[in-house]
Amino acid sequence: MFGKLFGRGGERPAADPHALPVPRRQKNGMYTLRALGDTRVLALVEAADAGDWEAVKAALAPFDLGRDHQVLGELADLDGVQDWIVRAVEEDKEHRATALLISGARHVSWGWEARTRALAVDVTQEQWRVFHQRLNIAEEYLLEAAELRPEWVTPWRRLLTSGRGMSLGSAVNETRLDAALRRDPLDLESHIEWVLQLQPRWSGEPGEALAFAREAFAGAPEGHRIGCVIAMAHIEDWFESDRKNCLVTPEIQDELLEAAEHTILHPAYERRPGWQEDFNIFAMALSLASERIALPRVFRELEGAYTSWPWRYMARPEEMYARARRNA
Repeated sequence: MFGKLFGRGGERPAADPHALPVPRRQKNGMYTLRALGDTRVLALVEAADAGDWEAVKAALAPFDLGRDHQVLGELADLDGVQDWIVRAVEEDKEHRATALLISGARHVSWGWEARTRALAVDVTQEQWRVFHQRLNIAEEYLLEAAELRPEWVTPWRRLLTSGRGMSLGSAVNETRLDAALRRDPLDLESHIEWVLQLQPRWSGEPGEALAFAREAFAGAPEGHRIGCVIAMAHIEDWFESDRKNCLVTPEIQDELLEAAEHTILHPAYERRPGWQEDFNIFAMALSLASERIALPRVFRELEGAYTSWPWRYMARPEEMYARARRNA
């Protein structure tokens, strides 16, 4: 098993020519990943932060924004994009679909920022108003982007998020999931979004999300990142549970180990910009399950790289990452 786990005689992947230099680590040996750890993504983020649409378009050249959720996420989560992207939607007819996609994705994230991560009962009436206002704009932009570029999967994943927030119902959301998976049957982000949708707090039934994740993972190609959906389903079960040691069972430990071996620890796994987030997903799930075979390898490969997703499920995410890393 250890030969399979470490792969290729324990050789490390070749150095990435676009990798950002690792910043000075904190005292606990960790650092927060910036711009997916990629110099090209950093150039894109800096152009967007400056509101320079021409520079944004040039920086997007190496990427397929219609399929790369993580690169789109860097723009969607950047404060201030909403201040200039609508002008690009209105004025740049040639690149209207791209501008619509970025604006729609930003309005989804901006809407959730207004709502906050508080429980529904704790969200104020004004927060709900702003939340729905921004999601309505997002829906309009994303649906038009999907119409203009029918091969894109990223608009449908974002529409799953807005549909969940607006409580559009299972029929609408299932149609959107089908649309995403027709374009990419193994799209990880769409699967994770559906794992969230199937949680009891979003009207799902206990066990539904994990069953969906297992079905998605079954028969997946070795090294494909879809295996992260297993780890996320267990994290979600932990989040829903009143028992914080609910994942500490031999069965769950074995399932997570198998998923890690089949996914991020397999030699065929492709380290694209942002690969550290996949490793963080497994790091959190394996830590919660007190797994001891794959977990040390996962943290060793990360070399201290921390991503807020999915650790933000915890009250003190950076502290919990550092503790899990120390105890691995």
